[in-house]
Amino acid sequence: MIKVFNHWFHRKTLAQVAVDLMFPVVCVILAALWLGGGGHLELEKVVFYAVIFALTMIVLNSWLGIYQRVHSRTREETRARAVLSLYLAIPLAYVVFSLLAVAEVDRGFMLLSGLGALFATLVRRVHGAHSRPSSLLSHRVLVFGAGEEAENVGRVLRKSDPDIEIVGFYPSSSDTEIVVPSQVLLSQAMSLSDTAHSLKVDEIIVAVRERRGGALPLRELLDCKLSGVKVLDLASYFERALGQLRLDSLRVGWMIFGEGFRQSWRRTSVKRVFDIAVSLLLLLLALPVMLVTALLIVLEDGLPIFYWQERVGLDGRLFKVVKFRSMRKDAESDGKPRWATADDDRVTRVGRIIRKLRIDELPQFFNVLAGEMSLVGPRPERPYFVDQLTRDIPFYAVRHSVKPGLTGWAQVSYQYGATVEDSVQKLQYDLYYVKNHTLFLDIVILFHTVGVVLTGRGAR
Repeated sequence: MIKVFNHWFHRKTLAQVAVDLMFPVVCVILAALWLGGGGHLELEKVVFYAVIFALTMIVLNSWLGIYQRVHSRTREETRARAVLSLYLAIPLAYVVFSLLAVAEVDRGFMLLSGLGALFATLVRRVHGAHSRPSSLLSHRVLVFGAGEEAENVGRVLRKSDPDIEIVGFYPSSSDTEIVVPSQVLLSQAMSLSDTAHSLKVDEIIVAVRERRGGALPLRELLDCKLSGVKVLDLASYFERALGQLRLDSLRVGWMIFGEGFRQSWRRTSVKRVFDIAVSLLLLLLALPVMLVTALLIVLEDGLPIFYWQERVGLDGRLFKVVKFRSMRKDAESDGKPRWATADDDRVTRVGRIIRKLRIDELPQFFNVLAGEMSLVGPRPERPYFVDQLTRDIPFYAVRHSVKPGLTGWAQVSYQYGATVEDSVQKLQYDLYYVKNHTLFLDIVILFHTVGVVLTGRGAR
């Protein structure tokens, strides 16, 4: 994992993006040099337009989920996305290379070379998304511990990161019960440091809850770290690998004494200026869509067009969030709040469409301009559910230490949720955002939000 402005990116994803940038550019340059026949060639123009084409395709492929490391798509669904990417690339390449005014080269041939390079990279991406990772690229991990926490770590790692190879579980003296299977249980005949070196381990994850009274072999862990083996506790590992702070590994001391959770007037001011500028721009661009939506709502179910609902915001303060009305006027006539579900029969026909496309959220730009919300942050929840979730879920109130947002890290990382368990999962992503939020992370989330809207992922 590589950290960029407090946010972790997987090294494999960055390598894929780098290859997808360089390979089409190199192919186009080679084609231009070959066709140029050794004459005077404005190579800088060729490079410029090739880079524009490659960067645009990287953006489109990212929105289509081509670089998503862990997903539940079938090979056919991945192929369909790759084919769609290629279809989108054809008119894009035509426009880009039509603008390339270099007399010495055949622009049509360069267009084909760019598309050919893109086709080759997409074939490789489809194959790589559904094949076992190479042993050269695998990351060898040793889990220190053999109890319930260690077993949970192994299950999460195997599910969340296909590049991880768990070499075994080294039992701790504090493990009262061995839970992991015997075939992956390592012998204590060798010390922890000798075991790590003999198995050529890249990383050790400490998965024990009890750390007092000599439960941790601190000297051996230090020897491992000094010899180049990374040593991480559960909270730090899940933060890097999954982009979430898992509640089952979170401790108050780690939150207090560790990095992150920083608030400052400078960060708040920059975020506020960014919110106002981008909201005004997006509101102007979305105005035609909002007018058409308002008309369709009136035609189907009459007035009112908007729906105001009380939500919990920064520091637990209440405010009224505004949305396009997507449910019938009598949706909660009994006065009892209910979770919105995937096939909610209270949703109108227009409401189903605008929810899928996230158009119902557009009026919340006015909440952002009023300072009640931010563009990016944890989604605001209703007081009724906040009271319930605060009682049932530890650290839930931490999400109210930043402004709620139109979109958030949980929204682009997890499907739409309508249960307490879903709220637990989304809270773990919200806590990651509260700990690490920067303007850079806000831009990353807004970028991913476009992809979520285009693919309909997480619509309810």
